[in-house]
Amino acid sequence: MPKLSFALLCVLTLFTIRANAQQPTRYTQYMNNLTLLNPAYSLVDNTGSISTLVRKQLIGINGAPATYAINGNLPIESINGSAGFIVQNDEIAVEHQFQANAYFAKAIQLTETDFLGVSLNGGFKNYRANYSQLDDNDPQFRNDVRETRPNIGFGVIYFTKDYYLGISAPELTLRSLGTASVQTGSNFRNHYYLSGAYLATVGDDVQFKPAALVGLTRGQDALVNVSGTLYLKETLGIGANYSTNKQVAGILSINTSTIKIGYSYQFNASSGLSNSYSAAHEVTLSYRFGKNATNNRLL
Repeated sequence: MPKLSFALLCVLTLFTIRANAQQPTRYTQYMNNLTLLNPAYSLVDNTGSISTLVRKQLIGINGAPATYAINGNLPIESINGSAGFIVQNDEIAVEHQFQANAYFAKAIQLTETDFLGVSLNGGFKNYRANYSQLDDNDPQFRNDVRETRPNIGFGVIYFTKDYYLGISAPELTLRSLGTASVQTGSNFRNHYYLSGAYLATVGDDVQFKPAALVGLTRGQDALVNVSGTLYLKETLGIGANYSTNKQVAGILSINTSTIKIGYSYQFNASSGLSNSYSAAHEVTLSYRFGKNATNNRLL
């Protein structure tokens, strides 16, 4: 591999280490699709749905960080439950991580409007690193890494028509994955998430939804995300998100009873909007189907 490509891959690797010094949240628009981090969130909706996400950094550079995800769920009305799947692929330079999980969730009705939901998920995670592509002459990069391990997780959520509070651990493992990876210290440990959102009506055809997500990992600083989204006529959403690793994002969404489209632009607050190397573009698309589909902004 040419020296320029080798240097570029090294820069990408160092960039990712710095960006992931704290617990990674993986995506910005968590307030609109928390199922990726807490499958019990699927119980908040009583319809079927399928959602996709594409997130890219350093656009135009080969090997730049990228995340692709898709999740879908079907309600099981007879038992007040839901079942679905989550598939996600993360890429950075020569490292690739693929995971697939299926989940089942069940809600218990506590009062006329209050519910407690729990979920279990299981699947596998595959990690591969093509280190031999970096430099054939360097013994430290001579051997590629291939590892696969099973994955289990759980989620709990308390919700009403106006708010939800949740806790989850979507990836539980007794050992790390990809022990040769430069990202081992962050990406391959157990992650725990605390989440919450509230939907308030502030005027005619105007709603406001504050939301928060806290990521916890042993040996890492907690990463706190806070956001606020203003909805106009239940269709246009304009919001912003801030995280304690100094990442700021602007979020725009278009919502109907069946279709939801979202876009976010995230950048480092200390670098500013003009620094494209710190920016991440994220696009989401969701489709809801079923007789109970309504324009629920808590989702």
